[in-house]
Amino acid sequence: MLFQILLQAAEQSGAGLAVFGAAIGAGLAAIGAGLGIGRIGGSAVEGIARQPEAAGAIQTAMLIIAALIEAVALFAAVICLLISFKL
Repeated sequence: MLFQILLQAAEQSGAGLAVFGAAIGAGLAAIGAGLGIGRIGGSAVEGIARQPEAAGAIQTAMLIIAALIEAVALFAAVICLLISFKL
C-alpha cells in the first residue's frame, strides 16, 4: 500500500523514479554503514576481551576499518545526491 502511494507520487513528476531510487540508495548506504560499524565494534570488543594485550592493535585496526566504511557510505550518499540533483 505504502509502496503504491510512493510510486504514484513519483510518477507525477518527470524524474520522480530517479529521485526515488537515489533516496533508497542513500538510505541503504547509511544502513549498511551502520551495520558494518556495529559489527566491527562488537568484534573488536570481543577480541579485546579475549586478548587484552592486543588492545592497541585491535583498536587501531578497528578505527581504520570504520573510517573506510564511513568513506564508502559518504561516497554512496554523494553519488545518490548527484543523481537526484542532475534531473
